[in-house]
Amino acid sequence: MGLLDILLGRTKPVAADLDRLFALPSAAVTLEAAAGFTPTGQGAVCFATAEGAAFEQTHREVRALLDADTDREGPPVELRQDDYGYSWLVSHRAPGLLPELVNDLHAVNSQLEVNGFGPQLLCSLAGFRDRSGRRLALVYLYKRGTFYPFAPLPGGTERRDNALELQVRAALADDLRIEQDLGRWFPLWGAPGL
Repeated sequence: MGLLDILLGRTKPVAADLDRLFALPSAAVTLEAAAGFTPTGQGAVCFATAEGAAFEQTHREVRALLDADTDREGPPVELRQDDYGYSWLVSHRAPGLLPELVNDLHAVNSQLEVNGFGPQLLCSLAGFRDRSGRRLALVYLYKRGTFYPFAPLPGGTERRDNALELQVRAALADDLRIEQDLGRWFPLWGAPGL
């Protein structure tokens, strides 16, 4: 970054560091102790919708990469579209296999990145639930290299539990690199994997 960038207020974008995803299993232990949330075994990678032969080839490669593992619930990875036009590659595991789920998310992100779809990557999430059924996602922002909690309120309304999100932020501050700009804590209404 040069002097002109500083004077014009431009900043260098943070480089994605997919290895930060590997901090999720230890953060899950803290999350369970602090707030009673346990992994659901579901996670997803969100990206701007891509089409064409190159993406189809990448999707086949991701499926083949994850297909060899038999410790999963459902297909290795399924492609879904949400109501907002984004694509999601969703992975299902048994709830006690969070490290394996994180490996899946890392592999999907890496494969998309290697095949030239890095600019379309938006976020990854791992789902959690407490005994009362409240849902929570720990969301990794690909372009920021940070995490944030997303806690939709039950009942199908597009409202979120801000108090829970702030409680989780405080609890995981030592485990994950938390996104400091609350304006970037985007709601993921109807996200597959949550």
